[in-house]
Amino acid sequence: MRQPLETAQYLSIRYTERLAEAGIEPSVGSVGDSYDNALAETIDGLFKAEVIHRRGPWRSLDAVEYATLEGVDWFNNRRLLEPIGNIPPAEAEVNFYAALERSDIAAQPRPISLRKTQRGSVSA
Repeated sequence: MRQPLETAQYLSIRYTERLAEAGIEPSVGSVGDSYDNALAETIDGLFKAEVIHRRGPWRSLDAVEYATLEGVDWFNNRRLLEPIGNIPPAEAEVNFYAALERSDIAAQPRPISLRKTQRGSVSA
């Protein structure tokens, strides 16, 4: 069931006011620009299809909240994602930062040591 336009407008105004009270800048695109919210809407739709509609009807808000936590945990920690090597996103993130740390160590320049050549001159 859709909300009447007046209610949606009121909620939008209240949301904007609440962001301002909290000192948060809203992230908005230009009129008709859907790119700003495309990822959020995709994830929201996936969540509704895979969790809310498939596992409902729900007996309580607590049950929905628990299912949400389970869904987020699965999405981040157990879902195998083919483009990153069939590993969970959280594992890929750990690997990424570990590789950065290793490359930082490997990229450090060696200290220059001066040694004498057979003729007595100094070389690096």
